[in-house]
Order: sequence, then C-alpha cells, then structure tokens
Amino acid sequence: MEIIAEIGQNHNGDIRLACELIKKAKSCGADVAKFQLYDAKKLFPKEGNEWYDYNCKTELSFKDLEVLDRVCREEEIEFMASVFDLERIMWLEDLNIKRYKIASRSIYEEDLINAVLDTGKPTLISLGMWKENNLPTYSGDISYLYCISKYPTQLNELDFKKIDFNTYGGFSDHTEGVVAPITALARGAKIIEKHFTTDKGMYGPDHSGSMTPEELIEICTFRDKLKECL
Repeated sequence: MEIIAEIGQNHNGDIRLACELIKKAKSCGADVAKFQLYDAKKLFPKEGNEWYDYNCKTELSFKDLEVLDRVCREEEIEFMASVFDLERIMWLEDLNIKRYKIASRSIYEEDLINAVLDTGKPTLISLGMWKENNLPTYSGDISYLYCISKYPTQLNELDFKKIDFNTYGGFSDHTEGVVAPITALARGAKIIEKHFTTDKGMYGPDHSGSMTPEELIEICTFRDKLKECL
C-alpha cells in the first residue's frame, strides 16, 4: 500500500516551496511526491477561469523538474508527475522516471495515453471523467484509480460499496479529511493519491481541500497498522 502526496500546483510557482513540500511529504510517510506538467496557455482556458494567471505561474520548466527530481532522489521518495502533452513525456523520459500518471481530464486523449504507454513504464490512470460502464481497454502496465472529479467530493458521493479494489488499483481522493482514504485502504485499495499542502489557507484552488502534514501522518499511520493486521 502506497501513499501519493499530490503536490500538483500547491507549490504556487515557488520551487523552494515545492522542495519543502517534497521533504515534508517524505518525513510524514508518503511514498511518492507528485506534480503536474503542462503548457498552461494550451491546457487551461483563459475566459471564465479565475485561476488562469495562477495556472500560468505554476507551470514547471524542465530545469524546475531537474531540481525536483534531484530533491526527490536525495530524500528517497519517488518523483511522479501527471503529464498533459507529448513534449513533457520526453522531459520525463530524459529524467528516467519510474512511472507515469494520466489525470482524469485526459482519459479520452488516446494519443497522449498511448504515447505514455509506449514508454513501457507502469502508468496510473484516474477515471474521474470516464463515462463508460466498463474500464478502458488500453493495453499496458496500468493501475486504474477510482476517482470522482468534484472538488470537494462529499463522503456520501463515493459509494464505495460498489467499488472493487481488486479491479481498481486505488483511489484518487478529492474529499476533505482522512475518512475516505482510510476507508479505501481498509477496503483493499493499494494506492491512495491525495492533494498535499502545508497550509490550507494559502492562495490557490487546491490548498483548502488538500491534506495537511498531520493528516498525511494519520493516513500513513493507518496504512502501517493495517499492514500489521494483514
């Protein structure tokens, strides 16, 4: 069972904060520090998007990635990223990352997904925006993550009783608090992904719904004790 600390945009465009979040995630017990790689002007709409300037500010360059990857290696925590275009797949290949992540919003982008799978590396795919009854039929070393793309997701919207974590590899969580990820672990989820911040009051769209270091410790402690029970 592994815990992915989704730093995402929560570095607010400050690489020093990004490095601090990596170190804090490691010290709290996370297995992975994860970021998001995009061309902000291509990915995010400008009209009607109150976070557009923030999205542009949080775009990471290849030099930024080299710094983050180095810090992850020094801290002995896996570096991972959601990738949103073909160019940034090549960036991650240059860094020789271990695994890839496909975000829910990209689930129907077959060219992107197939390019990631063509690397031959394990890939996590969130299904928050998947509209079909059956799982996708992509071929490769794939772990599908149960996800509801609503921020925040309410606990009664999860409907875990219908989710088989022998079919889904894990859970990408958008609820507030730790009840949902702990419940998913207890029901057999092997992977938990959740946004991570050191301060829920910081400026940015994801901070308020993210787990704090204290909450990350609580989740990781439950994971460790669950392993003992099993």
